[in-house]
Amino acid sequence: MRVRARHGLAAVLAGLLLAGCSGGTAGGAGDARATGAGRGFPVAVTDCSGARTVFDAPPKAIVTSNASGLELLLRLGVGARVVGTGFPPGRGALPAPYDAQAREVPVLGSGIIPKERLLGSGADVYVDTFGAMGGMAGAGAIPSPAEYRAAGIRQVFLKSTACAARRTTPMTDLSAVEDDITTLGAVTGADTAARRLVAGMRRTVSAVTAAVSGVPQARRPTYFFFDYDAGTRQPSVVCDRQIANAVITLAGARNVFGDCHGTFRQVGWEDVISRDPDWIQLAVRNHGSPAADAKAFDAAERWLKSDPATRGMTAVRDNRFLRIRSEQTTIAGVGDADTVRRIARTLYPGKVS
Repeated sequence: MRVRARHGLAAVLAGLLLAGCSGGTAGGAGDARATGAGRGFPVAVTDCSGARTVFDAPPKAIVTSNASGLELLLRLGVGARVVGTGFPPGRGALPAPYDAQAREVPVLGSGIIPKERLLGSGADVYVDTFGAMGGMAGAGAIPSPAEYRAAGIRQVFLKSTACAARRTTPMTDLSAVEDDITTLGAVTGADTAARRLVAGMRRTVSAVTAAVSGVPQARRPTYFFFDYDAGTRQPSVVCDRQIANAVITLAGARNVFGDCHGTFRQVGWEDVISRDPDWIQLAVRNHGSPAADAKAFDAAERWLKSDPATRGMTAVRDNRFLRIRSEQTTIAGVGDADTVRRIARTLYPGKVS
């Protein structure tokens, strides 16, 4: 089998992201709880280990770890309080009007925010998508709990991503993502906006699941999430504890690696080829602009078609590709519901509106 490994910054950042999703515990309903009257404060939230943090008032200065967290904050209407982000969105990566708003947010790191910049940001809250970053190769030092406390920064975890590896059951719906949005809304004082976002997601997903409900499980197409930017030498696949598994399932497809327990796993190409997926998602990461993303999608498709082993797969041979960015499938956000609909529209033309 001829396999060409891809290198460079995109692959490094992809590796950081995948490693960063490896820590934490499963989130559950009601992680944010109003414990008082008035505007809903104080609010108590828990981290990936169950440790409790109480907020007596909304934060005044927020830093978020990546573009998905930033998008959620913008959608909640608290963008004016965001003082920095890591993994910034490329131009055109977010829907209007959030794309323009995102351009105004200071970029503290092109990837993981350096420790010194995070601690010196002036933030009182850090929205953490990645969780246990200590195992992230190349990420450098991260703040200790004592350093966070000394800087006056409290963490709020997007647990559906940050804590997914400790789940004990497969992720087959978006309830954990909904909990994250509800939690972030409660902490920021934007609980009404959070409820609206969650309701919109539920309407989108419910319409899809109703449309495909008559398709027997055994007849649902098989689906491979091809994380091109994680490298091609040894593919990294999404397993049953990852958000992508829920997205694929809700869209009426079967994740070809839904039988592996965890978030991500490296496998051999022989494993992928033997499962011969009906459809392949060309899951590239944000490359900075729509044109750069399109170029990356082209490269991913070209790679699959040029390798003597992979080009014989059914999906490759029949050009059954979906061009959907990785972040919209694997990280907590309103976009997860939109991705469910996008996948279902492709797999079931005429059945899903």
